[in-house]
Amino acid sequence: MRLTFLGAAQEVTGSMFLLEVESGSILVDCGFFQGRREESRKRNRALPASAIQANAAILTHAHIDHSGSLPTLVKSGFRGSIHATPATRDLCAYMLRDSARIQEADAAYLNAKFAEDPDFVRIEPLYDEEDVVSTLRRFVGVPYHHSFQPLPGIAATFLDAGHILGSAEVVLDVDVPGGRRRLVFSGDLGRKGLPIIRDPEYPQGPIDYVVMESTYGDRVHANVQEMRGELARVIVETVARGGKVIVPAFAVGRTQELLHSLGILAREGRLPHVPVFIDSPLALNATEVFKLHPECFDAETRAALDANGDVFASKIVRFVSSRAESIALNDLQGPAVIISAAGMCEAGRILHHLRNHVEDPRNTILIVGFMAQHTLGRRLQEQRPRVRIWGVERDLRARVEVLSSFSAHADKDDLMAFARACGSLRRLFLVHGEPDQQEPLRAALSQGDFRVDVPVLGQTVELE
Repeated sequence: MRLTFLGAAQEVTGSMFLLEVESGSILVDCGFFQGRREESRKRNRALPASAIQANAAILTHAHIDHSGSLPTLVKSGFRGSIHATPATRDLCAYMLRDSARIQEADAAYLNAKFAEDPDFVRIEPLYDEEDVVSTLRRFVGVPYHHSFQPLPGIAATFLDAGHILGSAEVVLDVDVPGGRRRLVFSGDLGRKGLPIIRDPEYPQGPIDYVVMESTYGDRVHANVQEMRGELARVIVETVARGGKVIVPAFAVGRTQELLHSLGILAREGRLPHVPVFIDSPLALNATEVFKLHPECFDAETRAALDANGDVFASKIVRFVSSRAESIALNDLQGPAVIISAAGMCEAGRILHHLRNHVEDPRNTILIVGFMAQHTLGRRLQEQRPRVRIWGVERDLRARVEVLSSFSAHADKDDLMAFARACGSLRRLFLVHGEPDQQEPLRAALSQGDFRVDVPVLGQTVELE
């Protein structure tokens, strides 16, 4: 067996791994790389030939940094099946089409804005909605705990990763001369006690190799139980200043958690009278997909669903779908909460809200998720004095708050527990992390009785 790290190696985004065996090759994930604009465009446009030539693909979950390049893959010539959980398949039906629309809208905006600039290179979308439809035809939905055969000699199983709806760990049992090898891809691991979805599962042994995420390998998150109180505090303080709370949030996962928490806070009387706008058509569609998959919910959410009929409904929340409604928010007077995508602030409607609100000290930019290096979201998180939005430098005068309690990623303690549960391994590979986060985790894990590697981009390893 050979394993090649085509993405998410000493970086968080762009998930892409290639497993080669005697009967063919499998691509695990095919996501957008998110970082510096020019580098992102280059890497996302030209996928590795070995990925395009793979015989099959397996998708751990629907987030764009794991799924966003699948239409480019199919457009480039990939002809295999794409295996995913039913919830992931249903989310991708909306998310990939939304990705195509955002690319087209952003390209049109920038091409018009810089049309007179002789140095500006016209931007073309990576793919369109027809490419997405062609990609969706290749999806095969497989429930958790049901074995399937992506290639001869490989039995695959999805376990619940507890990260977002439908997220999965991938367990591969591979026939090799003289026996079998078990290889586990963690995907993005969630945390115990998060609202709505179930806790992550631990794979059963014996396990030979693990490819594990390390996004927060250097820290321990604030307690999940603190998340609603901190959210209420930020809203109360901002409303008292007469400002707005602007929340960049992934349309899938984080937005639904915020909806759930805001509804509880409102019912408990812990919020001031303030309107909440979800400015994301994708978030509305994704929330409907959540309702179709109660099999992914934890016991508490299922009980609330039986009692109330809708765990996401709230009198204070309004979904904003049309472009005209979104633009109208620019003229909104008085305090409000505006939740919008994309989560790392690299595209979509959130850019317009940030442009209109970052220079007002009454406002708050609320960070509730991971922000990759070289993204606008990371620059906001670091509270740079000036940030570039749509090519224009702006002063960051708004307050920035970071609530790690909302993170849907495992922290250092969670990752250590997952690795220990996998038992005695031959090797463990740390991916989906930046070096500063990976090194403390690697050092801690290296005290065990197995080898810990931090592969570099493009590295190939032989698995015995």
